Amino acid sequence: MTTREDRPFRLLSPLHARILFFVYAIAMAIGTHWPGIKITGPMPNPDLLVHVAAFGAWTLLLVLCRFFGPAVSMRNVLICAGIAVGYAVFDEVTQAIPGLNRHAALQDFLADVIGVGGATIAAGLASLSFRRFGGVHGPLVWIISLVVGLLVGSLLTTAIPVEYAEPPIQIPGADDHAGALSRAAEGAAAGHAGEAEDVLEREPTDRAVSAGHDGSVGHDEHGPRPIIPLVLCAPFIALLLSIALMPFINARAWHHHFPDFSFFLGGVTVGYYLIQFSLPYTHGLSYGVYQMVHVGREYVAFIALVGGLYVASGGVLIDVRGRGRPAINTLMLAVGAVIANVVGTTGASMLLIRPFMRLNAGRLRAIHIVLFIFIVSNCGGCLTPIGDPPLYLGYLKGVPFFWTLVHLVPMWAVCVGTLLLTFFVIDSFIERSQASEADDASASAEPYSLRVRGATGMVALAVIIGAVFIDPFLAARFGFDAVPVGPLVQIAVAAVAHWLAPRDILDANEFSFFPVKEVGLLFVGIFATMAPALGYLAQSGGHFDLGMTTLAFESPTALYFGTGALSAFLDNAPTYVNFLQIAFGSGEMTPGAVLEFVHSPRGAELTRAVSLGAVFFGAFTYIGNGPNFMVKAIADESGVRMPSFFGYSFRAMLFLAPALVLVWVIFIR
Repeated sequence: MTTREDRPFRLLSPLHARILFFVYAIAMAIGTHWPGIKITGPMPNPDLLVHVAAFGAWTLLLVLCRFFGPAVSMRNVLICAGIAVGYAVFDEVTQAIPGLNRHAALQDFLADVIGVGGATIAAGLASLSFRRFGGVHGPLVWIISLVVGLLVGSLLTTAIPVEYAEPPIQIPGADDHAGALSRAAEGAAAGHAGEAEDVLEREPTDRAVSAGHDGSVGHDEHGPRPIIPLVLCAPFIALLLSIALMPFINARAWHHHFPDFSFFLGGVTVGYYLIQFSLPYTHGLSYGVYQMVHVGREYVAFIALVGGLYVASGGVLIDVRGRGRPAINTLMLAVGAVIANVVGTTGASMLLIRPFMRLNAGRLRAIHIVLFIFIVSNCGGCLTPIGDPPLYLGYLKGVPFFWTLVHLVPMWAVCVGTLLLTFFVIDSFIERSQASEADDASASAEPYSLRVRGATGMVALAVIIGAVFIDPFLAARFGFDAVPVGPLVQIAVAAVAHWLAPRDILDANEFSFFPVKEVGLLFVGIFATMAPALGYLAQSGGHFDLGMTTLAFESPTALYFGTGALSAFLDNAPTYVNFLQIAFGSGEMTPGAVLEFVHSPRGAELTRAVSLGAVFFGAFTYIGNGPNFMVKAIADESGVRMPSFFGYSFRAMLFLAPALVLVWVIFIR
């Protein structure tokens, strides 16, 4: 009979666990005693890492066998730990048997004990999680998932070798190099994977380094850059597939364990990067550490802006009275598309999504939210650098602030106009299908009115948006980029705004922290696993060898669809940086060079294609642009049955793709 404590492990019965344990134990015993086995890897004594992992797995499997009680009971965990340590002693002593060409080693035994200890801590945390949360989920399990992922990534360094594009060299004095890190052509791959705050962390340093503190041109020296193997993109693909499929396979399990997927797969990538890419790269950091530090800073900047706008907007009540009708709804989305260029797509989305849903209470459909994401959260914001993160990156690279307004208005009008027309037609069809209900409701419907409350929240929104410019200013004026000041300001302002927000406004908005929690936890893994995918893209130089042929991105059409296709899955901001570099060529994208490039007829044509592809195609998936998933999470929390990952993309193919093809036919082809 399965006990309550064993229910989380019911898919692996004690019998199955014991069979698996004995097979694994036999295989491990053979492996540790086989004559003359040598293990190589990028770090000294890589066999020690294998010892840690092997004995950790041995201990966890023994725990799951449940010989001494339920799997997560402390009695079972501690007895299994003692047995594992005893076996580690036995395993090392027997390796000294003559004829095996092996020997007992104290450091191997200590590695075994570390593995047993790690497994014991993980099982103990699972036990505590069960007692505190009623199941094996929650923050303690997130830690376990991260640690296991780091361990798996570390082990992969012995199976996936590394090659370098340049001969390994030592960088003398890299720690003392003045200025911030250069974002030259080969560095564009590390771009931001989130919101406009990306550049708070990194783009300002481009200007600081390009000009130097004394106005002279300078470049950071850097060590060898590793060639990113395609297989390292597997965790990113696995996470995307999990987001797409797990709600179908087991929605309840996904609801409880999506952070575990995110932390585990992110840990795999981080573990591999930190150990495998260990040669000195720049500023005294290895390539792996350098990339992961940037990933961490970019994530903080992303969640500070997206989460800050979400929390602050919860204290603003746009009280729209009346009943949603096609004309009113279309007008509201058109206004959203315009103000997205002033407060950003994230700000516009957070301000309007709740009043939009309230206005359509009783008639709201998932397709309303989907088209809201298309128009307000993405395509509407292509007229200014503030509107969408990729364009802000372009501005800090040297594209003039008003270049997008001058060059992209016709494309914006066609795309947004087509989507608004599509929305009006669909909403009119929904209105007709509810004609009888509408007639009953119209008699008692109150007149249309608009009232905005929450002055504190509105001030907080303005400060959070303005904080986007703090780090660029500090880097350009004072050469300071050691601490992400802007994100810290955004987090502090959001916290104060929530504390001061009137309770009745929060209640009217049905405010909950779950949407921002879901986005924050999933994007931890997305940011980490995306790093190899962006690195692989950057090193291609716009040319992909497909065996029989080579795919090249040289024409406006290729750049438009190439940027767009990858923006849908890799987040549009870093994809924009990489494809702008491809369009620019092999030189360094200094502000002066970019300014000259976009003012040339050919450069303007290519930059326009990249900009439109990044902004418009970011609407194709939930993860293409920061606001997408946030709007989905808010709708889910409000009871709207939103489509799955693939279901959303299918609707994008039906309703968004025609508008994007029309833009291509008229302006790019």
